[in-house]
Amino acid sequence: YVITFNGALVQETASSQEVIKDALSYDDYLDIELLATKLGVHSHAITKDGIYTSNRNIGHYTVHEATLVSMPIFYRTPEENRDREFVKTMYIDEPEILDAAIAKIPQEFYDRFTIVKSRPFYLELTNKTSSKGTAVLHLAEKLGIAVEETMAIGDEENDRTMLEVVGHPIVMENGNPELKKIAEHITKSNDDSGVAYAIRKWVLD
Repeated sequence: YVITFNGALVQETASSQEVIKDALSYDDYLDIELLATKLGVHSHAITKDGIYTSNRNIGHYTVHEATLVSMPIFYRTPEENRDREFVKTMYIDEPEILDAAIAKIPQEFYDRFTIVKSRPFYLELTNKTSSKGTAVLHLAEKLGIAVEETMAIGDEENDRTMLEVVGHPIVMENGNPELKKIAEHITKSNDDSGVAYAIRKWVLD
């Protein structure tokens, strides 16, 4: 199984069968897109199959994300996206631009969506019911695994919910200092194969 898009999509890897899919409505997408325009930040929305942006001048962080996750980029107007199921949207821009925009996001959006900053240049918005923590708990129940026997490894704020619910939260050495406060263990950094180290040390040993 794989949990993706901050918990908005959970699939069985062998069959691609969807266990959870918390897609945003078209109205949600339009409101998020309109706010991005008002705030002056680049944005894109993501389906299972691609990254869609209405920014005629495609932001280089959209290109970065596409490269990172090996997904194609499509330029489409909001009207052309009416029938698409977006599982995540992102505001992406230079950190100073993004931070200025975040300060102006209305409380209504925090009430309607799950909003997390995963990198200095990434702000991710998903369905309010979506989180990595919820997805982990759902999957553990489906597989008959006790929560006390689950472990999660993370490094940024979009990992917080799963780190808070699992029995054994592990944070990367180069992870967010605030997350380290809730960690049972600190593993090595991303550059030093910290995930592999954690699995060998606290799962296989």
